[in-house]
Amino acid sequence: MVAIVIVLVILVLGILVSCIKIVPQAQAYVIERLGAYQGTWSVGFHLKVPFIDKVARKVNMKEQVADFPPQPVITKDNASVRIDTVVFYQITDPKLYTYGVENPMMAIENLTATTLRNIIGDLELDQTLTSREIINTQMRSTLDIATDPWGIKVNRVELKNIIPPAEIQNAMEKQMKAERERREAVTRAEGDKKAKILEAEGEKESAILRAEAEKQSAILRAEAQKEKMIREAEGEAEAILKVQQANADGIRMLKDAGADEAVLKLKSLEAFEKVADGKATTILLPAELQGIASVAAAFKETVKQTSTK
Repeated sequence: MVAIVIVLVILVLGILVSCIKIVPQAQAYVIERLGAYQGTWSVGFHLKVPFIDKVARKVNMKEQVADFPPQPVITKDNASVRIDTVVFYQITDPKLYTYGVENPMMAIENLTATTLRNIIGDLELDQTLTSREIINTQMRSTLDIATDPWGIKVNRVELKNIIPPAEIQNAMEKQMKAERERREAVTRAEGDKKAKILEAEGEKESAILRAEAEKQSAILRAEAQKEKMIREAEGEAEAILKVQQANADGIRMLKDAGADEAVLKLKSLEAFEKVADGKATTILLPAELQGIASVAAAFKETVKQTSTK
């Protein structure tokens, strides 16, 4: 009897414990009572009525990712491509998600394939390959509207991969290779152009520097020649000045010694001769020196003839 009581107590405790439910974060429990929808439990502690209430579905409220296999579609220009699609969705209403559609994921996959065929059917292959953002936006808008009665919100749709036919893919690869080679050729040409420009600028700069150096050298040579001529002229002038000074000093000494007027005039004549230095052809003498010059010349000629005999 005691054993039966113990078993009953354990059974009752087990039933009570099974009726205690703790809903974790980012989840929701859909509760049915006698087969009918009773309510939705959110995060926290909950008790259900034994044998009457049951948890119909545990719903994950996080954003989820559905990666569907590639879908074959045909473009407007009859090119067959395979498109791999990824859908990011989130459950917003657990009741609608539970009772709105039998298999929500299969429904989303089929709806994605149908929508993708409708959109791609209005685009050519080139547009399909270059209009991913437009296709993503149109698909997200269409899927979000279609899944709203199911308690699902489509946040984002991405075309993960677009696989064209093998022959088109080969042609695209050849085109890409040709375009890459063209860009490389353009880059090389631009590099050669820049190198030639730099070389021409270097030669121009070098020529300018050489011309500037030659100009400076010519200026320095001219200045040196000018300085030389000035110094030579100053030297000659100084020499003449010294000779004249010596003659003047000599005449002054003769005058101080008591020499007569004729001797002084003769010394002046000799000074004129030194001034001419054999380079002048005509010397203008004062009138008072001309007579003395004639006498001196006659005397010099007589002495010369006497010495010859």
